[in-house]
Amino acid sequence: MISRRSTLALLASAGLVPALAACGPNASPGSGGGGGGPLRIYWWGGDLRNGMTREALDLFTAAHDDIEVAPEYSEWTGYWDKLATQFAGGDAPDVLQMDEAYIDSYGSRSSLLDLETVSDVLDLSAMDEAVLETGRLADGTLVGAPLGIGIFSVGVNPTILEKAGVEMPEDTTWTWDDFAEVSAAVSEWAKTAGEDVVGFDFFGTGAAELGAWARQSGEQLFPREDETLVSVETITAYLEHALTLVQTGATAAPSEQLEDAAAGVEQGRFGTNRAAFHLQFHTQVQTFQKSSGSPLTLLRLPALTSGDHQMVNKASMYWSISAKAADPTRAGTLVDFLLRDKEAAKVLKIERGVTAFPELQTEIESVLDENEMVSLEFARTMQEEVVRPPLVTPASGVGFGDELSRLGEESLFGKRPPAEVAEEIHSALTGMQPST
Repeated sequence: MISRRSTLALLASAGLVPALAACGPNASPGSGGGGGGPLRIYWWGGDLRNGMTREALDLFTAAHDDIEVAPEYSEWTGYWDKLATQFAGGDAPDVLQMDEAYIDSYGSRSSLLDLETVSDVLDLSAMDEAVLETGRLADGTLVGAPLGIGIFSVGVNPTILEKAGVEMPEDTTWTWDDFAEVSAAVSEWAKTAGEDVVGFDFFGTGAAELGAWARQSGEQLFPREDETLVSVETITAYLEHALTLVQTGATAAPSEQLEDAAAGVEQGRFGTNRAAFHLQFHTQVQTFQKSSGSPLTLLRLPALTSGDHQMVNKASMYWSISAKAADPTRAGTLVDFLLRDKEAAKVLKIERGVTAFPELQTEIESVLDENEMVSLEFARTMQEEVVRPPLVTPASGVGFGDELSRLGEESLFGKRPPAEVAEEIHSALTGMQPST
């Protein structure tokens, strides 16, 4: 998979990142969806998402025979390069799928439409307000309509736990130390039984992991004015915990962890019944269920202090509209249909995340299978305890995930002590904070 670091380097070398600044409302119009021409919509995803989206678009054109839709689709690895090229060339799609990591990069350059300017056709008033807020820029401009929510959580393979003679953890009270003990117990059983299984697949190089660890410490990676930047001490504790997991056998050796992460969702340990636990955004469990063939379930994140999980709703992704769309009303009409139409919801189900419109959650129950209901029921349960979500990644911080991975690996492999690596991570993160 192409990393964010690689993507940004490619765009910068081609002069495309600066060019986005010229792609705002005053830029010269391109060919995207002009006047009575086709309304272009662009998204990323796998074959399942592609098929579902095209079926929903067929429903839209059947209901709006005066609007022609031109679908454009890409896998994740090529999506952002193509999108940057389109914006730089003045040929952006009218409607586009947007990710949390990039929405500020595009939105703060005035490349995305203020969705509240088309509120007469795009009604987001019934969406959970806390989720809707994640689509706003720092100045309050709404540039992304969340498609659904994803909750960072623990995927569990109950079959492995049963074979290992390990009880399902009580996730309302467990801590990271409890998680480590349970994972180590599974790994020890596997070693004795000659099974190629570990308790927990990998940990110590992911921004979502550190973000959760920071929240549970009362800190944030990208804090608001009333919040605190994650400290060196907190980052050090996170890196030290990752080393402890390796030392106790709770996770595999560092080299095996990197191989597993690179193998991808379907071929990694958790997706092939070779790990009992995996950290993930909760709707991903459907893909793991399919690849493993096992009845997987979900648990809350372990906590630093028992009971204080600091779980949050993350917008799984967004629909955005190009600021250059020649007919924003038609684009808004399409986004409204994809988000709120009951029949479209039954087609799209929860593959892009659990819808943030409560009435649609009830509507789609009849078409969800047992595996899909695991995701829906978990999201519903967690709504009673989720806390305020963090800010979306600012444009200045898009490269942090790759920087953390690089530095986290140095600690994980024992090349440098955690405290030293934590200082460098903290310095990099401080330099990525948005200017005020």
